[in-house]
Amino acid sequence: MRAVILAGGAGSRLKPFTFTIPKPLVPIGEMPIIEILIRQLAAQGFDRITISVGHLAQLIRAVCGDGSQWDVNIDYVEEDHPLGTAGCLSLIHDLDESPILVVNGDTLTDLDFSAAVGGHRDESGITICTNQREVAIDFGVLEIDDEGLLLGYREKPTLDYLVSMGVYVISRWVVDDHIPDNERLDMPDLVRTLADLGHPVRTHNAEAYWLDLGRIDDLEQGDAVFRNQRSRFLPD
Repeated sequence: MRAVILAGGAGSRLKPFTFTIPKPLVPIGEMPIIEILIRQLAAQGFDRITISVGHLAQLIRAVCGDGSQWDVNIDYVEEDHPLGTAGCLSLIHDLDESPILVVNGDTLTDLDFSAAVGGHRDESGITICTNQREVAIDFGVLEIDDEGLLLGYREKPTLDYLVSMGVYVISRWVVDDHIPDNERLDMPDLVRTLADLGHPVRTHNAEAYWLDLGRIDDLEQGDAVFRNQRSRFLPD
């Protein structure tokens, strides 16, 4: 199986850390975020990982190397301008017919990536891995009709949403037919394009811990969770 780790972003929400190191190298516990992902992928049977790099690319190459330290083959594609979360896939020219797993390089999760790939159907084009989230609203929420008359009132409700984890399984034909060469394209736009064209988009809903480490407070939370539950993410 093959995976792509998206590691090309500037990590502006994690400044000042990312002034000197790229976001995927920010440490969680005693190791960079990206190393946790690589170890997980290798343990789950992914034998080749392509890392899409941009900002401070040389540092990511220096740390991850060819992957031999984790018994996995690592190669790289480098964006000379930002290509977004889907556009960078156009730089990979040696894909076979198997689906590829794409994961954001700032993701902390115990998701079974191999199960997500196993549940993918080629005709679906994309499978989006999802997570259930609750969002607390700090205000009274009103429901009104077209004339401004009150229909309902909920004081500080908690709303449930199914959100994207930033983990996708993508069929080869999607890369060939719907991702333009060397042009910026983000995953939400690609998903909407496929849906508008009538292609079914599948979701993979799993009971998994997931945290996007793109902000300072989330980074601190992820660091604490990883330190206290390391075996949950990197079982021996």
